[in-house]
Amino acid sequence: MPAIETIHLHERSRPRYSLAMLATNVLIDAFTAAEWPRICAIYLEGILSGNATFETEPPSWDQWDRAHLKVARLAARADDGIVGWAALTPVSARHCYTGVAEASIYVADSARGQGIGRALLQELIRASEHNGIWTLQGSVFPENTVSLRLCTTNGFRQVGRRKHIAKLNGLWRDTILLERRSDRIGVA
Repeated sequence: MPAIETIHLHERSRPRYSLAMLATNVLIDAFTAAEWPRICAIYLEGILSGNATFETEPPSWDQWDRAHLKVARLAARADDGIVGWAALTPVSARHCYTGVAEASIYVADSARGQGIGRALLQELIRASEHNGIWTLQGSVFPENTVSLRLCTTNGFRQVGRRKHIAKLNGLWRDTILLERRSDRIGVA
């Protein structure tokens, strides 16, 4: 389990995760539009894996920016630069669902298996609650056992299996719908 400590940089707190398997710390903070090429490259690795998304090509920055919430756009930074990212997408335009978002986490191929996904998800949960999100959803291919385990060990529960929900490269694929309900935000 990574040790988490808060450090103060430039008048704001940003978590730094000390991961025993890494030679260096990983800093998690916000990413900017200027960093889209690296974020997009990591997204493309996920697309090419065939088990991360139904997308078959990455969007432009403008398309991605319009589709995602402006809060909790996180980058995991190591010595080699950005090695992962996380962001939130609204699940609905209806006002009653403003506290519900879909979580996306992508880790560079070269950085997988080192706890970066866990660090990103934990910070995404913290940032989402800080911004009034009471439920996080995830839609994961059943074959992506690493992502399923990551979600369940971080408080997500399996809602159900969506059988043949969509096609990817001409093949029907199932997804597992997961959700995490905050015990701090939106409680009675």
